[in-house]
Amino acid sequence: MTSIKDLLVGGFLFLIGQVLVYIQLNFQFLYPWFKKNPLIVSLIGVPISYLFVYATRFTVSAFDGAMWPQRFIGFATGMVVYAFGTYILFNQAIDTKTGISLVLAIILIAVQIFWK
Repeated sequence: MTSIKDLLVGGFLFLIGQVLVYIQLNFQFLYPWFKKNPLIVSLIGVPISYLFVYATRFTVSAFDGAMWPQRFIGFATGMVVYAFGTYILFNQAIDTKTGISLVLAIILIAVQIFWK
């Protein structure tokens, strides 16, 4: 039985983690400081990894120990964050191929949550 509380907490942690990873990897193209300080930027990965550890723990718990749902939820969350971040910050349009990929990512999350 899926625990809604664990699923929401895990999903939120995945979302925050994916946003932070997006910043960590892509702000080098917006801000010179990120490009000039790759070692410091890479050290930001330690607390981000901590978020992913707990996101995984909560989502696996939400699915009674099943491992696959958390993997797909984490992956799909990253796809959505990346697409919207790139659209908003870099003015790169969401074309048909990317739009279809986003719809598939959302379907992937829905299948993991709602398919019993």
